[in-house]
Amino acid sequence: MKNQYVYFLCAFFVITTTGLLQAQGCSDAGFCTVNSLKPKNNKDSISLYKNQLKIGFSLGKADHSIHTYSPYLEYNREINSKFGISVKASALSQSGNGINNFGLSDVYLNTNYRVDRNLSFTLGTKIPLTDGNRAKDGQILPMDYQSSLGTWDMIVGVGYQVKKLQLALALQQPLTQNSNQFIAENSPVNSMWRDFQSTKDFKRSGDVLLRASYPFKINNQLQITPSLLNIYHLTQDKFTNTSGMEQKIDGSEGLTMNGNLFIDYNLNQTHAFQLNLGAPFLYRDTRPDGLTRKFVATLEYSLNF
Repeated sequence: MKNQYVYFLCAFFVITTTGLLQAQGCSDAGFCTVNSLKPKNNKDSISLYKNQLKIGFSLGKADHSIHTYSPYLEYNREINSKFGISVKASALSQSGNGINNFGLSDVYLNTNYRVDRNLSFTLGTKIPLTDGNRAKDGQILPMDYQSSLGTWDMIVGVGYQVKKLQLALALQQPLTQNSNQFIAENSPVNSMWRDFQSTKDFKRSGDVLLRASYPFKINNQLQITPSLLNIYHLTQDKFTNTSGMEQKIDGSEGLTMNGNLFIDYNLNQTHAFQLNLGAPFLYRDTRPDGLTRKFVATLEYSLNF
């Protein structure tokens, strides 16, 4: 049986990290990395120490030959056996096409209520640290080069476990919109900007997440968890065209299906590392928000105290 697990995990890893690198999708506005909506590490010892500090760094490959780098810092606090809170702050650097841009991204504030061992609820918000309208050399940057969506979002979710199968369902809904004023048509002739989607007065739709994860405990220190992450963009996004008319962005609604592989290694009850690899199987035709990732890898260190 263990050999079957190994074969399955190897196949999952190969498909996710090689054959799908030419796909595009992985449009996550942030809620797929919320602590309570991620797969659980069976050896998680936060209940013993009440506090957890996480430091992480991710890199990814986006559209238009853009590479992304994102550091983050997260603090989780277990108030009691039922109730916990989480705070996460992130930043984002994008480089490509002769442009390097770095800025603060968002702060996530979340509460988690655990009904019992198998059922929990999450309520939180995403607070933007920029307005999504950053400019460089007098030119408003496309969303692909913005460090935040610039929206204040509500996040609600539920987690449920059936034996070892872990399920998460969540909604991330913008409560405000950003101030982006990028218009591709106003860019100089033959400029690379003309290949980007116009997002003047951008109005972004909400997303629904459905994740299924199944952990495999290799030994007392190592756990490997394949995960299927589905994100459905609820309606078409909109922008204002050069005629001043609000216009829907064709192909911006729909499903993105991603594969993730989480590798957790616990040094002891206090220190642990996690490697998270992800790539899309299926994607929306248009991703005007600039969140496309052809491949993402995240390394995270956690400290319980």
